[in-house]
Amino acid sequence: MNKFSFILHPHTQQDYVERFPVIGYLPKFVFKGVTRVLPPFKVSGIKGIQSSFAQAEGEFICCPLLAEQLRELPPELVLNKIIKAVKLAKRNGAKLVGLGTFASVISEGGVRVAQEADMPVTTGDSYNVFMALEGLKEVAKWMELDGAGTNVVVLGATSSLGSVCARILAKENKYLTLVASERSKLEKLATQILYETGLAVKITVNIKEALRKADIVVVVTSLADVVIEPQDLKSGAVIYDFARPRNIALKAVARREDILVIEEILVDVPGKPEFNFDFGFPPGQCSACWAEVIILTLEKKYESFSLGREVTFSQVKEIGALAQKHGFKLAGLKSLTRGEIEEIKENVSGK
Repeated sequence: MNKFSFILHPHTQQDYVERFPVIGYLPKFVFKGVTRVLPPFKVSGIKGIQSSFAQAEGEFICCPLLAEQLRELPPELVLNKIIKAVKLAKRNGAKLVGLGTFASVISEGGVRVAQEADMPVTTGDSYNVFMALEGLKEVAKWMELDGAGTNVVVLGATSSLGSVCARILAKENKYLTLVASERSKLEKLATQILYETGLAVKITVNIKEALRKADIVVVVTSLADVVIEPQDLKSGAVIYDFARPRNIALKAVARREDILVIEEILVDVPGKPEFNFDFGFPPGQCSACWAEVIILTLEKKYESFSLGREVTFSQVKEIGALAQKHGFKLAGLKSLTRGEIEEIKENVSGK
């Protein structure tokens, strides 16, 4: 059987309490001391994944540190925990390991983990890009933003993920604005896009100016000094947040009832998958980040596919094709139903 593992971590002490109730009685400082010495452990087995070409099974492995500890503790200590989790997955028979968001960030996009654990790992970034843009196209239709005059803005366009998103969006949109802090890098990317697609994109270092005219915003930066205020965006705007950790400013934007903020795209996994752990997703669905390791396992492509901080256009195209081959499909949006989207649409001024 083709086997994979995915490394995850608890966000809060409450995540432990749901599995180990006694932990709820520990003071937080004691609990955090326990997690520092607690070894990685298996959370659940994953079964029932089957495409027209192959079957796969896997497991979730927990790196026991809380999200705040991953940010606060010495990087080497955190990295060592992640490496131990990957080595556990290897001992349990995994041929490929997927890294969660913080595990990827701490380990330089998985590079050091792959090297020190001597195990192929993937961050999920390539399929996350593919599905994010597929999801945006679908949501744009729901919000009636799929017309020729739709203005798309990429915030953080010169980053690795940002430039790939921009190059893909340029093939499908007439009006595209790229935003970043360095004009020289923007000019270089704009020239590349003009050569590849014939589209003359707009570039600017003025975030607020770009946002005021944006129908769709792709956020690929989590810089602390990037502030997006609710009043910066036009009524009916759709925003996808790639930033990890999440761009905190968008939490305020999400409170506007006429703006749609997408946090994550959900994917239908082929077969009758049983994840045996409640992540709050509908049955048979997972995030695109998780899905990448499953797709590669079904394909028997046991290699560090999305590794490091660079994601290429060809990687996104390849993982999208493999996903379609094995029957992965867009399922919906995390924390947003079609009914809620319709309510946002009704609140758009001028409708």
